[in-house]
Amino acid sequence: IDDGSTDNTKQLVNLWIKEGKVEIQYHYQNNLGMHGGHNTAYSLINTELNVCIDSDDFMPNDAVETILNLWKNRDTSKNLAGIIGLDAFKDGSIVEKIPDKFKYATLSELEVENKIKGDKKVVLRTDVVKEFPAYPIYETERLVPLGTLYLMIDQNYKYLCSNHVLCIIEYLEDGSSNNILKQYRKSPKGFLYSRIIEMKYSKTFFYSFSRAMHYVSSCIFTKKWFFNAQNPKKVITLLALP
Repeated sequence: IDDGSTDNTKQLVNLWIKEGKVEIQYHYQNNLGMHGGHNTAYSLINTELNVCIDSDDFMPNDAVETILNLWKNRDTSKNLAGIIGLDAFKDGSIVEKIPDKFKYATLSELEVENKIKGDKKVVLRTDVVKEFPAYPIYETERLVPLGTLYLMIDQNYKYLCSNHVLCIIEYLEDGSSNNILKQYRKSPKGFLYSRIIEMKYSKTFFYSFSRAMHYVSSCIFTKKWFFNAQNPKKVITLLALP
């Protein structure tokens, strides 16, 4: 998905398509932000599985083969949403391994309930993604946290967990991870949408409280009332308000 680039991306991609070494489906759209690119990609994908790789990251040479083998040999009696694998740095160090006891888990089980925080690579079943609503588009904003989709998927599905490295990552100084505080201010409606979903599905008081604090800040930025009908945790929000 070419999300409104103004350089020579289209010409480069057309050269790669003509080379014919790998099948490429190219689609241009006006800039909507990463979540808008995901929306469009999910509407076009027709493969059984899909995986998103950030522009500054890449897959190991054997990653696609590994994914296909894991999926082929999965327990088909379990209705899985996909695979959770590992991210690693260019020097070979793992961001964070998944404990062996987790053969099947949700992202929330790993990251929220068991504090396994490091970035992971998620491979999704395309038909599962299409069961859930697209990310909302806000005219003046360019970011809705992608985790909202994963959180909704967590309510109905688990993943096959694997300690195979599926992605090599790099954190850039101007990347979204390092500019998250600026993003809160630049995309308050997107983050407000995210906080509402996070509070709705939270299973612990502490997580609900932390999401409520972020919800309050997003309400301040958007000049919305804290206790409107969309707020699923009004009492906790009252406690978080100070």
